[in-house]
Amino acid sequence: MEFACSHVVCNWRPETITEGLNSTVPCSGSDVFIRSTSTKEHPYDNRIAVIQQPVHALVPPPLPPRQPSRKHSRPMSLPPPVPPRGQGNKGEIRLKANVNVVSLSVGSLVDIYKASSIKCNQKPVRCENCGAIMTSSASNLQNHQNVTVWNCEFCDGENVFSQTETGGLRPSLRPPTGRDVLYIDEDWDGDYENLEDMLVVFCVDISGSMSVTSEVAAGNSMRSPTYVSRLQGVQDALQRALSSLLQTSPHRRVALVTFNDEVTVYGDGTGVPLSLRDWALVDYDHLQAQGEKYNTPHCIAETFQSLSQKVKELREHGATSLGPAALISVAMASKFTGSKVIICTDGRANIGLGQLEQENSHAPPQSPYFYSQLANYAAEKGVIVSVMTFEGEDCRLAEVGRLADHTGGRINIVNTGTVATEIQTALADNVLATNVVATLLAPDGVYFPYEEENHKLVREIGNVTEGVEVTFQFAVRQARVESFQRRDRIPFQLQLDFRTRDLQKVTRIITQQKRVTTSSYVWAGSLNMSVLGVHCAQLCARLTMEGRIQEAQNQLKAQQDLLKDISEQKPSPKEESVYGNWISTMSMICEDLTADKQSLSDQAANMVYQMKRAKSIGGKKSRPAAMLEG
Repeated sequence: MEFACSHVVCNWRPETITEGLNSTVPCSGSDVFIRSTSTKEHPYDNRIAVIQQPVHALVPPPLPPRQPSRKHSRPMSLPPPVPPRGQGNKGEIRLKANVNVVSLSVGSLVDIYKASSIKCNQKPVRCENCGAIMTSSASNLQNHQNVTVWNCEFCDGENVFSQTETGGLRPSLRPPTGRDVLYIDEDWDGDYENLEDMLVVFCVDISGSMSVTSEVAAGNSMRSPTYVSRLQGVQDALQRALSSLLQTSPHRRVALVTFNDEVTVYGDGTGVPLSLRDWALVDYDHLQAQGEKYNTPHCIAETFQSLSQKVKELREHGATSLGPAALISVAMASKFTGSKVIICTDGRANIGLGQLEQENSHAPPQSPYFYSQLANYAAEKGVIVSVMTFEGEDCRLAEVGRLADHTGGRINIVNTGTVATEIQTALADNVLATNVVATLLAPDGVYFPYEEENHKLVREIGNVTEGVEVTFQFAVRQARVESFQRRDRIPFQLQLDFRTRDLQKVTRIITQQKRVTTSSYVWAGSLNMSVLGVHCAQLCARLTMEGRIQEAQNQLKAQQDLLKDISEQKPSPKEESVYGNWISTMSMICEDLTADKQSLSDQAANMVYQMKRAKSIGGKKSRPAAMLEG
């Protein structure tokens, strides 16, 4: 876990400007005092302030008290504030952005073979009330004659363990020493699944619109321009992909599915194709059953020639039954954890399940929720789905893209020149863990804005590939600010539940203590721009996809101001450029949606999905000053 700020800021409020909070005025040098604008003063004020590092040679002595002018007298109850010299107007600023942000490098955390965690085969001891797991740092254990009592540091719940039921001394109440522990479930019945065992399914659109051509080579006086259709571009890309798999993964299985106004399953190309049309295209259970029982026994080393021939023979015509083809492809891949489905399409689904365009009044209603349902099914089975659409078309990528967004796949808008590269990139993504669920626990009184109103946040992540990052923000309820500020530290616990590629159940527990400072200032230069920038991109993209455009705009403005303040204190041109561009891009998308009141275009949806999966520059975060205290 990596935090954006070196300590917990207790008095952040979601309102634009919060009234009744203390404002602070810095003194010369390093001394700080609190000047309260509310009726009740207290010595703890966690207001974030942007201050310049003091330069002692330029700091003048304190200003003497002003004498009221007789000529221009002012009411004594409203004196103008006097900013300290040498700091201009930067002595105190009311930041609206929440700096209580934590980032999880999930792609690294689920890789148990590289983890430095302490491995443990015993069952973790959980709080019966909130589900927190007891760690070696638990200091509130009390041993009585026949029982052991543990008061949970997260919910203050009392847990009583009988010594008779645990065999006397209850050795399992002594968790492994350390703040990072891997609990590995020994009661599992899975077998290790090699990457070669997985299935790659190419799901290709061969509808009439795939005949549209584009110029790939300009003409001159000697020859005419060269044009290539979309289907020809995809055929070339698939031939390259098959050749690459033959060279690098000859034992991997590959299948081909095509769709127009019917779905044709060629499988590995050695058997009789399976055709599905008419009523079958609207029967979810039938399509799923057909896919799950379809057998693909041969590897690419045995089927390369037959698959290549099937690809060459493809011809474009008909409508676009994207939904049924995606369903049967996922069902085929569901038998092998880590399998991949790569969808190439250029049109809006207009026939069968998941259709997004009604051709006539007798057609079934549009069903965008079909893609969410299918995404959940794919994620549960550990299948990665990547979606590629052609530029210049409206495929309703905001809906279809859910398949990739929830399964860890890629979403891209391609053309005949780039589709081959994008398919190769999608083939390189490998599942590190499936069924990943992150649970973040904080003490009672903390909540998670935009997500959860209590102190326990559960987020289903699904499939995880290398480099995946997830961010959260938290805040302290106003009624609990005083009590939190009197504490020296507060605990946070991450519980990461997942299945490895061999279907082994693992729970990784990371518990850290976070200081609550008594200082009135947080120097903006000590904040982690990387964590804040990634969180801003992910949060605003998610809010936009949920239709909460105004909230996304408010977040963008607040984060833009904050990142500007950070860059003034700690310049980082590369990070400023990347994160600044993210914010600008999201701002333009939100403005367009607000002005036009329309749904996301494919181009905008593609950008938003990229923002939802934003990660730190180079996959590494710069560590903030005094990040955590043990």
